[in-house]
Amino acid sequence: MGENGWRWTDAWIFVSLVIASGAGRHRRSATSRRPEGVRLTDVLSTADHLNHTIPQRHEVEAAVQRLVGAGLVSVADGWFRITAEGEQLWRTRPRAGVATMVDTVQGVLARRHAPGSADWILDEADHAAAVQEYAVRSIPTPRRSPEGQAGGH
Repeated sequence: MGENGWRWTDAWIFVSLVIASGAGRHRRSATSRRPEGVRLTDVLSTADHLNHTIPQRHEVEAAVQRLVGAGLVSVADGWFRITAEGEQLWRTRPRAGVATMVDTVQGVLARRHAPGSADWILDEADHAAAVQEYAVRSIPTPRRSPEGQAGGH
């Protein structure tokens, strides 16, 4: 794909955003205090699950800039959201064939949308903090023996 075309990383980040957000299934009401969307840590966690690697800061930044510029994703106050157009792309993507979900979405992006450009910047410290939070979440909690609990027999 040419320099101006969609990259595999763009599709990887888009699919991660969709999966992390529940593909619109968990919409919050307009009166809810919690914004609809997901945080960067959730995106990184899902991306790692899909590709067994955490995307680097520049990969996330470039993909989100292109996705926001194409009207498929929005970011506000640290919350990533799939737009109505992004949800439509997700719902209408092909589901057959041997390609992975990310490869399929990259093909759909290439056929239906031009990559955009947005001024969104991912601060190095924000990316590092999200990676750290994900790492902490990933550490299994040790199980305690019921024999060691206070108030036992």
